[in-house]
Amino acid sequence: MHIVFFGTPSFAVPSLTALLQSGEEVIAVVTQPDKRKGRGRVSSPSPVKELAIDREIKVLHPVNIKDSLFLNGLSKIMPEIIVVVAYGKILPVQILRLPLYGCINVHASLLPKYRGAAPIQWAIINGEKKTGITTMLMDEGLDTGDILLQEETEISSDDNAETLSKRLAEIGASLLIKTIKGIKDDSIKPIPQKGATSYAPPLKKEDGKLNWSKTASEIFNFVRGMYPWPCAYCYLNKERIKITKVKVLEGSGMPRRVEKAGKELTVGTGRGLISIIELQPEGKIPMLAKAFLQGRQLKEGAFFDEPQMD
Repeated sequence: MHIVFFGTPSFAVPSLTALLQSGEEVIAVVTQPDKRKGRGRVSSPSPVKELAIDREIKVLHPVNIKDSLFLNGLSKIMPEIIVVVAYGKILPVQILRLPLYGCINVHASLLPKYRGAAPIQWAIINGEKKTGITTMLMDEGLDTGDILLQEETEISSDDNAETLSKRLAEIGASLLIKTIKGIKDDSIKPIPQKGATSYAPPLKKEDGKLNWSKTASEIFNFVRGMYPWPCAYCYLNKERIKITKVKVLEGSGMPRRVEKAGKELTVGTGRGLISIIELQPEGKIPMLAKAFLQGRQLKEGAFFDEPQMD
């Protein structure tokens, strides 16, 4: 089957790899344009583009996905199926109607829950106990298309957005192959989405601002959901500090107040206590809280700064 694959980040790489290993003919890959990264602002290709180049697959990276030259070129390729995995842009109707068997999206939630750009992060932040992958037949709405297949996975207390993303990427790759097979042998029938709908809007850097007035459990979920980007952060003596790993402790304290600053760094919240395990001061590498305390005169009773505008 002739397939055009739309994808950009590392989350999409297992799906593209699985397609290639299954013997399907991926005739082209569409990905986001190269981005400049690091202090040297070096132009860097997306992870999907790197894999496509390594496998000698034709790569397209339009700046404007609605550009007529791109659309005409895509039409000439004549894909039977378009597979979309975390591409990063909404496909116009001209593309949705192009392939014979439609456009299939691999989405990292159990639709109709968590439609949108950041389903993995919001599922953790909201304290969900399970999530999963949905393959769906795309339409013009935001993740509103008919469901093809779904597979669940538990969200453990040890998961953060990074670990859960890696697991879901592998589940998504496997489910994609099952979906393609089901379409080819006509064993899958699209099912309209049913149930309560929720949304997972894209995250911005400032969304990582930590609110110590929330409960310890809410902060625990927030830190996990925000890791590794944009990362939860707060301020201490006007220094911006990323909080990368915490645990919930029993007890009570005042929000933002340092309740312990010896062998561990414990902070009061709206309800319960948070022990900071790992953090990253501005301009420094991540470190254990114990190492952080050794370099500072931080005492019990001190307060983290009030939330402020960045």
